[in-house]
Amino acid sequence: MGFFLRWVAAFGLLALTFNPTQWNFVRWAQQDFSEQMPMVVLAGLLLLVGYIVYLRATLRSIGAFGMGLVLAIVAAALWVLYDQGWVDFANPTLNTWIALVALSLVLGVGLSWSHVRRALSGQADVDDLDE
Repeated sequence: MGFFLRWVAAFGLLALTFNPTQWNFVRWAQQDFSEQMPMVVLAGLLLLVGYIVYLRATLRSIGAFGMGLVLAIVAAALWVLYDQGWVDFANPTLNTWIALVALSLVLGVGLSWSHVRRALSGQADVDDLDE
């Protein structure tokens, strides 16, 4: 359940920033920046904090190589789905949602990896010394 919540939060962060609907930060900021500059700046800073938390935790737990590996696994899974005819990449809206899911999986795995490793091996990270 912990991984699922971390993944949903990562997906929410990415989807709030940009998605193919009109309900996202990028489109709102482009349309209303001059009228709502303080709100746009505040929302942008809050999103930035979310990205810093997720990216820092992901880089510390699995590193850039691990991020690439998780992304490669997701890409290979998508390739299999395409090869089996279950997914068609002709729809740009669907492609955007697929990219959001793929990137959120990378962030979700990165944020959850220390918990998974600890459960599997019984070894704590150096950051866990205060427990």
